[in-house]
Amino acid sequence: MNIYNQLKNSFEKLIVENNFEDETITVDIKTLSPEESIGENTKRKDFPILTGKESMIEATFKGAKGQAFTTARVSFNGKLSDLSDLNVGENPYDTGIFIAVLNAVMKYLKLIDQTVHCKNEEPELCANHVVNFMTENFPDKKIALVGYQPSMLEALAKAGVNLRNLDLNPANIGDTRYGVLVEHGKDNYEEVINNWADVVLCTGSTIINGSIYDYLDLDIPVIFYGNTIAGAAKCLGLNRICYCAV
Repeated sequence: MNIYNQLKNSFEKLIVENNFEDETITVDIKTLSPEESIGENTKRKDFPILTGKESMIEATFKGAKGQAFTTARVSFNGKLSDLSDLNVGENPYDTGIFIAVLNAVMKYLKLIDQTVHCKNEEPELCANHVVNFMTENFPDKKIALVGYQPSMLEALAKAGVNLRNLDLNPANIGDTRYGVLVEHGKDNYEEVINNWADVVLCTGSTIINGSIYDYLDLDIPVIFYGNTIAGAAKCLGLNRICYCAV
């Protein structure tokens, strides 16, 4: 199953059904600074976006905003119909643009919410909600956290969750953060996901780099988190949690 073709088909159906395809609608995407993305007053300084490992791009459609975390710093200005030409799923630049626009359009149509990342101390509040959700729904289960999300990692570790963390950033891999070893997202995948975990808590940013395929159709529950995957999760029927985004 090519999920990106599925997403493009869903998007094209949306714009046709709502008569958006023939309108001269301009979608603006701007690359946000770390302060714009996550706020100036967060006490935590090890979010990937603050260390320069990720960027946030933002699409605005009729006042509705959609965002996407990506390692590709891109900008785009064009009509919704132009997105059919993007190489979604193959080119990270095109994929980031498409996902941000999908989020903005679906937000405008009130099909999804929580498409703009939380700021300042809200990531800490979100992490506490995540702990409550995971411990209530998966008590005493082994949890694989995919993606280095520091507030979430710390909160889960402090709660005494049986936890392992996978990431693809070489700057994190091999380090112990908040008492948890950050393991290689590819090299340790088989051991952690297939042989150890009872449930996966996976960053929605995997929709951008294509590694999401590693977390589809598993025999264990997978919960995606974050604003990036808002529209895609709705279209694909994926489980998603996101508590403090707007």
